[in-house]
Amino acid sequence: MTEPKYLIWSNYSLDYEDWREDLEAEYPELSEQEREEKMYERNSEYLDDERMNLDIQLDKPILVIVDLGLWNGRYSGYKEIKSGNIKDCLFSECDYVTWYVDRLGDMRCDAVHHDGTNHYLYRTYKDGVSDAQIENLKEKIYRGTATRADITRITRRLGDEIGKVYGWDFPKQSLSSVQRDAR
Repeated sequence: MTEPKYLIWSNYSLDYEDWREDLEAEYPELSEQEREEKMYERNSEYLDDERMNLDIQLDKPILVIVDLGLWNGRYSGYKEIKSGNIKDCLFSECDYVTWYVDRLGDMRCDAVHHDGTNHYLYRTYKDGVSDAQIENLKEKIYRGTATRADITRITRRLGDEIGKVYGWDFPKQSLSSVQRDAR
């Protein structure tokens, strides 16, 4: 069973048949190949629209937890988006990209490139966490030993802010899970 995804944007598996009627009506003079090119152009323009939609400024940087699929294996890592703006998550140099929010309210990305697929999890730091806690989490991520509890103890999901834009609701964390994560 596939987990539900709340799609933000994707250029993976575009199907011309889904676009055909509108493109033929708008561009009857173009060949099918030219209309298909228009489909890709228009879909790219939609990414710019999503960046405008998600121009949401957070008060802390965004931590991107990465699972990289490289020619020589899978590797864990992280980077920070210092701006703390959610729109800055919507950039990739990969061939095919899908940004979405999962059923738990986590913003994610699956990015396909010539060597494999990268998976990204976007979170922001919680108020009141220390620099030492942040560095400890980063070290665990780098070593590939960070657990979901480690991550949720120091960071919070972005889906709540994104959901306000698109009208999506995500389950609230139970008090017991919040208390457990705070330990």
